[in-house]
Amino acid sequence: MPAPDPHAPLPTFRLLVLAGAIFASVSSEFLPTGLLPEIADGVGVSESRVGLLVSVFAGTVALTSIPLTLATQRFARKPLLVLTLSVFAVTNVIAALAPSYEVLLVSRVIGGLSHGLFWSVAGPYASFLVPGTQLARAIAITSGGGSLAFILGVPLTAALGHALGWRAAFGVMALIVVVFVVLAVVALPPVEHRRAPVPGAVATPLRRDPSLVGVGIVAVSTLVVATGHNAFYTYIAPWTIQVGGVPSDLLSGVLLALGVAGLVGAVLAGGLGDRWPRLVVTVAVSAATVLLVAFALAGSATGLVVTLLVLYSVAFGVVPPMMHTRNLHAASVRARSLAGSVVTTAFNIGIGLGALVGGLVLDGVGVAAIPLVAAGITAAGLLFVALTDRTRIARVPRELPADAQG
Repeated sequence: MPAPDPHAPLPTFRLLVLAGAIFASVSSEFLPTGLLPEIADGVGVSESRVGLLVSVFAGTVALTSIPLTLATQRFARKPLLVLTLSVFAVTNVIAALAPSYEVLLVSRVIGGLSHGLFWSVAGPYASFLVPGTQLARAIAITSGGGSLAFILGVPLTAALGHALGWRAAFGVMALIVVVFVVLAVVALPPVEHRRAPVPGAVATPLRRDPSLVGVGIVAVSTLVVATGHNAFYTYIAPWTIQVGGVPSDLLSGVLLALGVAGLVGAVLAGGLGDRWPRLVVTVAVSAATVLLVAFALAGSATGLVVTLLVLYSVAFGVVPPMMHTRNLHAASVRARSLAGSVVTTAFNIGIGLGALVGGLVLDGVGVAAIPLVAAGITAAGLLFVALTDRTRIARVPRELPADAQG
């Protein structure tokens, strides 16, 4: 595929297909979080062990994403995207049929192997479909798939699991993934992921690409904030029921309300992120931190708890699309696949660490303490963002537009 025409209209449908594929991938990753009690009962283990399914998935991504990305640099992007999506479908079928916790665990390991490689391809794919003048809008659309997974994927699978059983939730997710496999085959063009960033650019070894400093800064900030969020979010079902006082049969409805609130946050990121990128990130992470502290103080006042959860979902709904945008803006064109895998690794280390930390708190001092621990971690992430912003901006590649300073 030749370099994108700067005068061509935005390829909205192709970007939506990518967004849908990302939605299916991330929803598969987090499916257990909304069904911890049901899965625990179904395979005869504790809720904290089911929470480790998220940690194992994320740990597999963290260990294998970068090596797999480097090993597949020479392979065409479209077939690799289709292959990784197909593996997701298979792993969801295995999970749906799993006779034991151990088989379920194996399905998560295989899914993690595919997920890391998927993100190294899918994350930067949009940047090869559009010129630099359309990059921010393209990223906003495709990263919206990841946001919607947090916003709608978990409540959707939770509702399915409560209505039809947790195995049915995995089965339906497999069908959703298959739909996007077909759409990817039909709608997405092949792309040239090794093209020079600009005419006449001088190639340097990838390991010496100066933009990787900025990518690393984004990755660390992503890791810390994601750890804090997932320490709480992995165990949101037991916390909401046991501490927040929400009846278990209303949990899926609450999660759906949080999904709508998170969608508001994603829309705010798209509408405000280009104009005030640094301010939007700072306000969002600050608000999330304050609200986590408020959870620890709210007690079992159900109405107050649900209100705070809605506000938290708005705040955190801003974060994933802004971090993905920062990442692709930080990377040079030739480094985007590696940048995608680096930040995917960071996200998944954060997911795994968050689930592990939350599980330790759950088994140690109890579920009520999780939000306060999570708040301390997100506050550390906020401090890191503030201390490194100038260095990150100084490393933005010259080939990118001024709004890359987000």
